[in-house]
Amino acid sequence: MEIQGLDALRDRLDELGPTIRAAAFKALKESAEAVRSDAAQNVRVDTRNLQRSVKARFENNRLRAEIGWWDQDDKYATFLEHGTRRIPARPVLGPALEAERAKIAARIQAEVRRAMS
Repeated sequence: MEIQGLDALRDRLDELGPTIRAAAFKALKESAEAVRSDAAQNVRVDTRNLQRSVKARFENNRLRAEIGWWDQDDKYATFLEHGTRRIPARPVLGPALEAERAKIAARIQAEVRRAMS
């Protein structure tokens, strides 16, 4: 038995690798922005500092995003997220991530389909 066109298919799949990766990264950025936005909208507001300073950052060579607060002045966000002995937890990142978790697969699928057409 011989399958014709297997080499051409293999070549085409190799070509699509970067295209699919770019589509997945685009979906990841959209999801990270959704989590960031949700966290900014739901964080406790005193000075609006935490609303303005929540950020998403990405690793160039990996499909990975981190959303949070990294400025030294924002370290109290951890106390709000996890609580302390005196302050009850008022998490915003965890719930924002859970809300987006159900949507990420559909985002990736839609972007890959768009990239393939």
